[in-house]
Amino acid sequence: MLLSQPSLSQLAAIAAVSAMSGAVNSIAGGGTLLTFPALLGLGVTPVAANATSTVALWPGSFASMMGYRRELQGAERWALKLAIPSLLGGLTGAALLMATSDEQFRAIVPWLVFGATLLFAFQGRVMQWLRHYIDEVPHGPTPIEPTRAMMLGQYLVAIYGGYFGAGAGIVMLAAFGLMGMTNIHRMNGLKNFNGICFNGIAAITFAIKGLVNWPIALVMAIGSSAGGYAMSGLAQKVPQAWVRGAVSTIGIGSAVWLFLSR
Repeated sequence: MLLSQPSLSQLAAIAAVSAMSGAVNSIAGGGTLLTFPALLGLGVTPVAANATSTVALWPGSFASMMGYRRELQGAERWALKLAIPSLLGGLTGAALLMATSDEQFRAIVPWLVFGATLLFAFQGRVMQWLRHYIDEVPHGPTPIEPTRAMMLGQYLVAIYGGYFGAGAGIVMLAAFGLMGMTNIHRMNGLKNFNGICFNGIAAITFAIKGLVNWPIALVMAIGSSAGGYAMSGLAQKVPQAWVRGAVSTIGIGSAVWLFLSR
């Protein structure tokens, strides 16, 4: 069910969790690991919860991309070329989600949440490895534009992004490093740009197919934006390790709950 008429108490709970999600995203990322289980706990079906969350969190992704737009200077060809597999992959992932029944997705989603939580928990180590890889491994000149193999890799990442998406960002960063990129800020800019591509096309697809609970999506969008804005001034003062530990604990707990409630 879509909870077509959520109660005021449900909307208030969604707003609170979304505000926490926005605050967490501004510090360390991983807000989806809070909002998605919360929607399931309120009775939204898994597929509808995923679709609604994708639509609701897209404005925040767009805002993040705008913050990195200067870092895309000099990488316009990469951005435009990778946008193609990102859009196609996002559309493919959305189509796969719509072809998945709620029963099937309910069986899959605990593994998705668990895997995304592990990616989030070990993101720091992945980034350390990536920086070490960039600094220590000899590279030839970065290609002027992505090769076919690189575009295929981005297509596969975008399929996951359109299907579920949590943790897709760190996978993209690692992939960009393996592609030969060495500017971590530019890599973040490309990550955010391609994220709005595959999330955007997936969101449009979900909206057209009627999978989105718009009252909930609107409350989530407002809540996450407010939380992110409120925390933006304190983001540099709050230890990321604390937030990462708390979100990872919630993610593991959510995965266990999802496993037990299947």
